[in-house]
Amino acid sequence: MPDTTTERTKQPQTKATYKAKAYSAASATSRVASTTIPRRDLNENDVQIEILFCGVCHSDIHQVRDEWHSFMPTTYPCVPGHEIVGRVTKVGNGVTTFKAGDLAAVGCLVDSDRSCKSCEADLEQFCPSAVLTYNGPDKHLGGVTYGGYSDSIVVDEHFVLSVPSNLDLAGTAPLLCAGITTYSPLMHWDVTKDKKVGVVGLGGLGHMAVKLAHALGAHVVVFTTSPGKQDDAMRLGADEVVVSRNSNEMQKHAGSFDFILDAVAADHDVNAYMNLLARDGNMTLVGAPEKPLAVSAFGLIGGRHSLSGSMIGGIKETQEMLDFCGVHNITADVEVIPIQKINEAYERMLKSDVKYRFSIDMASLKSE
Repeated sequence: MPDTTTERTKQPQTKATYKAKAYSAASATSRVASTTIPRRDLNENDVQIEILFCGVCHSDIHQVRDEWHSFMPTTYPCVPGHEIVGRVTKVGNGVTTFKAGDLAAVGCLVDSDRSCKSCEADLEQFCPSAVLTYNGPDKHLGGVTYGGYSDSIVVDEHFVLSVPSNLDLAGTAPLLCAGITTYSPLMHWDVTKDKKVGVVGLGGLGHMAVKLAHALGAHVVVFTTSPGKQDDAMRLGADEVVVSRNSNEMQKHAGSFDFILDAVAADHDVNAYMNLLARDGNMTLVGAPEKPLAVSAFGLIGGRHSLSGSMIGGIKETQEMLDFCGVHNITADVEVIPIQKINEAYERMLKSDVKYRFSIDMASLKSE
């Protein structure tokens, strides 16, 4: 992730703004509560979006509670939300791809330097100057960017995405993080028809991985510690379900996977899954356990296996993901909530009490 500590200390610039309703956290221990925030007036290449739905990502909790302080300290007030779907209300004079009334989306990024090697390769997420949708340096107003727990947002056209008209908007919102986070490694590791793919963990990320891998034609196997998730995994598109605590079930799949996507954020033994890879097979981490993982060298050497990580995706690939989901009618399984229940939703997420993402109906903010 980009180092934004220095940029956040810059003084605000004088710039015309308007007030937007939002929900923010005032400190690491406070509840997320109603407030108003400044949004910049349109620049030439900006798009103003009325936010209709905003997905709730586990990253929101980490940021609100400053749990990533060592590498991404939170600046308060913090307005979370990087899974944004809405309708364009205004555009700047230089905007060519959007007009008022269009459906639009914003994911985890709202800016980058657009000149580095990563940006030239359409991999803005690895740009050293990438600006996150919230808690990133705001070069327009100073301070930090504010996210999607708000009634509107203003974003440069380059970072605004088109939404297929056939998709349910509440279920589309989580695609902007959970969807691209799982789609990108599936593309990078060439998951196609007849490939055998494992998905470790059936949560917000895992359930999207199952849907996407199934749509790509892969043979999908879900690994879970919960036998009760078998029916749901099959409904989502899995061909098989393996209870990872059952060593006999695990052994049956030894040396057979082309690719395994690990979506577990808790501490776990990755070596048990590395041993299931076929020769030249890859395992990619998209979950982020707090503690370093112990990896056996022999688990890599023996089959020329590889272990890698992946982080969201670039703007071009995110648009490709949305278009793919439009063709295959894929959205996240969501529970729609009003913004007033966001603190309760956080507590439920920590207990894994949601199938499989929360999506905030931002119409509820109008009553504030």
